[in-house]
Amino acid sequence: MKIRIVNHSKHALPAYETSFSAGMDLRADLDSDILLRPLERALVPTGLFVEIPPGFEAQIRPRSGLAIKKGITLLNTPGTIDADYRGEIMVILINLSKDEFVVKDGERIAQMIITAHEQAEWEQVDTLNPTERGAGGFGHTGAR
Repeated sequence: MKIRIVNHSKHALPAYETSFSAGMDLRADLDSDILLRPLERALVPTGLFVEIPPGFEAQIRPRSGLAIKKGITLLNTPGTIDADYRGEIMVILINLSKDEFVVKDGERIAQMIITAHEQAEWEQVDTLNPTERGAGGFGHTGAR
């Protein structure tokens, strides 16, 4: 699949790091560092603009290394880049740690996954087909 991309950043295009990678790392495109204090959030630019084909979306997800090592994750996860969006890809970072974190230009801050999706058409009915589970949820099985 080919996806049209405009790169206004100072960095290389996102790329798959291994042959079986699902996501491509996104990098911060900054003129100056962003200081994230504990529980602060920031909208971080990437300098990338994409043209996703109809029937697909780009999902923006946290990087596991930043999450476990630094307590940095994303709000609105996964973020969705729709096929008709033409603005800059921006990443909502949040610092869930007790320590300050500095986002530097070029830092890998998130990953982007391209995935297919369907658009649903509602069929309004009076009842739903029964299942063994029924309405059980939120730990109803007792399994931990």
